[in-house]
Amino acid sequence: MKGLSFKGRIRSIIVIFLLVAAILLVNLFNLQVINKETYVNEVNSQHISTSSDVFSRGSIFFSDKDGSLVSAATITSGFKISVRPDDLTEEAEALYDKLSPYLTIDKETFIYRVNKKGDPYEEIANRLTKEQADSIRALEIEGLFVHNDNWRSYPSADVASHAIGFLAYEGDKLRGQYGLERFYDSILARPQNEPHINIFAEAFSKIKNDTSGQGQGDIVTTLEPIVSYTFESELSSAMDKWQADEAGGIIINPLNGEIYAVAGFPNFDLNNFKNVSDSSIFRNPIVENVFEFGSVIKPIVMASAIDAGAVTPETSYYDSGSVTVDKKIINNFDKKGRGQVTMQDVLNQSLNTGMVFAESRLGHSKFKEYIKAFGLGEKTGIDLPNETSGLIKNLLSSPRDLEYANASFGQGIALSPIEAVRSFSVLANGGNLIKPHLVKAIKYDNFTEEKIESSFIRQDIIKPETAETITQMLVKVFDNYDEGDHKFEHYSIAAKTGTAQIAREEGGGYYEDKHTHSFFGYFPAYEPKFLVFLYLKNPKGVRYASQTLIPPFVNITKFLLNYYNLPPDR
Repeated sequence: MKGLSFKGRIRSIIVIFLLVAAILLVNLFNLQVINKETYVNEVNSQHISTSSDVFSRGSIFFSDKDGSLVSAATITSGFKISVRPDDLTEEAEALYDKLSPYLTIDKETFIYRVNKKGDPYEEIANRLTKEQADSIRALEIEGLFVHNDNWRSYPSADVASHAIGFLAYEGDKLRGQYGLERFYDSILARPQNEPHINIFAEAFSKIKNDTSGQGQGDIVTTLEPIVSYTFESELSSAMDKWQADEAGGIIINPLNGEIYAVAGFPNFDLNNFKNVSDSSIFRNPIVENVFEFGSVIKPIVMASAIDAGAVTPETSYYDSGSVTVDKKIINNFDKKGRGQVTMQDVLNQSLNTGMVFAESRLGHSKFKEYIKAFGLGEKTGIDLPNETSGLIKNLLSSPRDLEYANASFGQGIALSPIEAVRSFSVLANGGNLIKPHLVKAIKYDNFTEEKIESSFIRQDIIKPETAETITQMLVKVFDNYDEGDHKFEHYSIAAKTGTAQIAREEGGGYYEDKHTHSFFGYFPAYEPKFLVFLYLKNPKGVRYASQTLIPPFVNITKFLLNYYNLPPDR
C-alpha cells in the first residue's frame, strides 16, 4: 500500500492542527469564563507568598563623586537561634556553657528564657555568621533551632550618623528613629508579616500602576563618602585638640543646596547605638540646636547695607574702640580703636563698632527686612526631622536700638547651623535662597525613579552685583588672615571667622571664659562649588576662631580642590 500523497499529508496536518486549536479554544474558554475566578486566585498565589519574620527594608546610599552608589544603610543576612524550652534535654547551665560564645544575651536572661516551659519560641542569639550557625548545628542540641535572619547594618559606622539615623522599636514594630531613617520611613519601610508581592509579577500583571513618587523604595543621598570621612576626621581632630564640648559642620553646594558632608560631635556608631548611655547624643545639632555664632553674621549685615545703598566698601567712619548704645558700651573684641577706617577694614579686622555704624546707616526697618529675606528665623525645609528655627523674635519686636546694634555683629540672635549655612549661600550664589537637601533620588520598587530637583525658595535677596562685592571683600579678608599665611596663590577663597560668648543657661548675660567658634568659606569664590562651615562649642585654652578653625578649613579646602580637580581661578 502506497503512502499518503503530499496533498494528503498536508490535509492530515491541517486536520490535526484544527483539532489542537479547537481543544485550546475550549480550554481557553474554560479558563477565562467558566473557571476565571479559580484560576486568577491560583495565579495570584504564585505571585504572593506569605512573608516570614525575616526583616526587610529599603537601602540608603551615599553617592561618590563619579555617581557610583555606596551603601550607607543596608540589610545584612545571617542567622539567629531560638529554643523550644519544653524540648530541651540539657540543663540550662550546661547549655549556656556550650552556647556562650554565640549568645547575645547575658547568662541570667538566657537561663530565664530556656526555662520558660510551655513557650514555643524563645530567641537567644542573633546576627550570626554562616560559620557560627554551622558550628551550632554541629552540636545537635535537641530543642534548639537555627533560622535565617536579616538586620539593619551601617557599613559607614559613625560617618554621618546624625544624618543617617537608625531603627528602633515603637511598640512591636521597627521604625526609623532620627535622621533619614525617620524622615523617609514610609519609603524605606517594608510590610512585615503580611503577604508581599513578587516585583516581577507586579511589573507584568500591573498589580500596581506606575505611581512615581509613591510606595516603597531606596533613597540616594547627596552625601559623598570620601568627602564625609575626610571632613569628619578634620572636625573630630579639631574638637579633640581644643577639648571642645561639641563640634559640627557642613559642606554644601551653595548653588543648588546639595549637602556633601554633615556632622555633629559627639557622634555614635550606628551599629551599636544601644551602647550610648546619654540619649541626648542622638539629637542632631545641625538642625535641632541653635547657637550665637558671632562675627560670621557680619557679612550678611554688611551685604544688606551695601545692597540698600547705605554704605560701600570704601565708606569710612572713626573707630574709637567702643560705641555707646542705650547707655550700654559696645567694644571691639580687643577694646582698641583704629581711627578712620573703611567698611573693608571692618570685615578685615572684625570690628564691632563698624557693624553698629553700618546697621545705623541701613536703618532698623530695612535691617529687619533683609534679616527675614535671608531666611533667618525660619526653617530651611531640609529633609531631616525635628528641624528648629532660629531665635530672632526679640530683635524683630524690640523698640530698643541695643538689640539691633548687638545683632549687627551676631550677638543676641541664635541660629541653627543649617539655617546659618543657607544664609551664607546667598552671598555665594548671587543672591538666592536655596533649599538644603540630603536626598537627590528615590528609586522605587516598581522600577520608577523620582529625582529630587534643586530649588530656590526666594530669589534676588540681594542684587548679583552686591553678592560679587561682598565676595570680593571676603576674599580680601581671607587673604589677609595671619598676615597672608593662609592665602591660596591660585584660588580665591571668600571666608569669615566668628567668636561669640556663650549665654548663661540660667540667664543674666554671658560667660566670660566660654565661647563658640565658627567659620565659613566658599570657593572658588566667584564660581563656588563648595561652602564649608565649621563650629566648636567651648574650646579650651584658646580665644579666637582664627586659631582653632582656619587650619582644618585650609586642610579641607586643599582636599576638595584636589579631589575634584578644580581648575585655578587666579
